[in-house]
Amino acid sequence: MSGRIFVVTGTGTGVGKTIVAAGITTLATRSGKSVAVVKPGQTGCQGDDCGDVDDVKRLTGVKDLHELARYPDPIGPAAAARISGLPELDMTTVAARVNELADNHDVVVVEGAGGLLVEYNENRETIADLATAVRAEVVLVVLPGLGTLNHTALTVEAIKNRNLDLTGVVIGRWSSHPGMVELNNIVDLEKIVGSPLAGAVRSHAGDLSRPEFLSAADAGLAPSLGGHFDAADFRERFDYRRNLDH
Repeated sequence: MSGRIFVVTGTGTGVGKTIVAAGITTLATRSGKSVAVVKPGQTGCQGDDCGDVDDVKRLTGVKDLHELARYPDPIGPAAAARISGLPELDMTTVAARVNELADNHDVVVVEGAGGLLVEYNENRETIADLATAVRAEVVLVVLPGLGTLNHTALTVEAIKNRNLDLTGVVIGRWSSHPGMVELNNIVDLEKIVGSPLAGAVRSHAGDLSRPEFLSAADAGLAPSLGGHFDAADFRERFDYRRNLDH
């Protein structure tokens, strides 16, 4: 039986996808599962140890890492391939590689580039197409602040229109001192998704040591992702009415 495949995508760039991917990875490793991590297309990276899989390795110690293409320009994979003259990524080939890894691992974590519909080649293939091809569980990472409701609603609609399996929505960069917007967005994000949040990972978690990061991942990700995040407790602790009274 093939292992679980998670595709970690986001509402855009800089939302915390790598940290959430690393969190799922370290929690699966803690439970004794074999894990492979895949980054189909890394952009904006020219040197050694500068990619997202390198951050996952640093935070988790996992070494079964697979970066399938690297482009120097910090732009979407299709454009980065075009500008550099390097070969494009073909999602059929990527899907075959992911499925091969799933045949030999308990968990495969795939991190996309940018948002759900960022294009990887001139055929306009996206991480959503890959998720469809490998029947992945999709984890959507979002920001907590202003603008996230529209971005999240559009992405969730795209996920549902493609009949993808949305495992959960995770806030990727949760502040220890949230403001009025962030507090209210907890309520509205859950309305958009139609289910409780699947996590809220603390800001700057990527700066932690491995033991500290494991603890942050456990606290910030729901049981469906291997952690102990409790959405009801999170809502209660950050109830906008209670917090705005102080």
